[in-house]
Amino acid sequence: MDISTMTTDAPPPLPEPAVAEQKRTARGATRPGDRVFLGLSRGSGILLLVIMAAIAVFLAYRASLAISKDHGNFLTAFEWNTNLQPPVFGIAVLAFGTIVSSIVAMVIAVPVAVAIALFITHYAPRRLAGPVAYVIDLLAAVPSIVYGLWGALILVPHMSGLFGWLDRYLGWTGLFSWDGGPARSMLTVGILLAIMILPIITNVSREVFRQVPQMHEEAALALGATRWEVVRMAVLPFGRSGVISASMLGLGRALGETMAVATVLSPTFDIQASLLNPGGGTFAQNIASKFSEATEYGRDALIASGLVLFVITLLVNGAARAIIARRKEYSGANA
Repeated sequence: MDISTMTTDAPPPLPEPAVAEQKRTARGATRPGDRVFLGLSRGSGILLLVIMAAIAVFLAYRASLAISKDHGNFLTAFEWNTNLQPPVFGIAVLAFGTIVSSIVAMVIAVPVAVAIALFITHYAPRRLAGPVAYVIDLLAAVPSIVYGLWGALILVPHMSGLFGWLDRYLGWTGLFSWDGGPARSMLTVGILLAIMILPIITNVSREVFRQVPQMHEEAALALGATRWEVVRMAVLPFGRSGVISASMLGLGRALGETMAVATVLSPTFDIQASLLNPGGGTFAQNIASKFSEATEYGRDALIASGLVLFVITLLVNGAARAIIARRKEYSGANA
């Protein structure tokens, strides 16, 4: 065969508008509106980073003033008395209470929220799904103080039956032993926080489940899968990253909740082995209850505890991002 007669298949030339668009994209936005939008978007991102850095610097500076004068161990002391000479305060009780109450809330809220989201999107008839979703949206709009008042006036007086049952059958574990005192404990706080974060997790999970490609579900049904098998094999893998994100949003609110916890909890600076006995405290509750009567040094100490809560929140969000990044191939992001 004569090589000179061979031809190569060259790609068809791009139309002139496509070439112009490609050149414009390569050298950046040229239209005034594009430039304005690019500047606003970039400026918003930079402004957010500046605000976060300013908050971190402020908290770190004021915390350093307080910690430098603390005669206790800031991380392990079981005392908070900034009016002593010398002052002694620590965050051990606050860190323990914040983490424990948030874990209790997540253990209760996440399974219930995911189940409600699945019910609304895949099981409930349309006439029922709409009102249920509307009620969940209303719960998200209820102020924290209203939840706190409801918890103090309704939830706490009606927890004695549950506490008695837990003490009777699970008291041997020590985690659910009860001395018969008022139900202003970490378990009550965890239940109240679970109710508060339930709408956030439910709403985000519901929207994620609605984005599942219809072809995935139809393919599973065509292979003979039951409704639950469709949910397990097609819906949950697609929405796993979204559920994790929703859970982290709920966890962020549980970690920083203030008025509801301050209204329900009977704070003491000790760590209770049982979730049913009064005691403990959280960062946000301690700041809210002590800030108005604190001296200037006492405010610096409270700001130091706020810095720890700030760091915990950043770590939680970083961990969530890492989990989502590792599991992105199972999500619907690339579908």
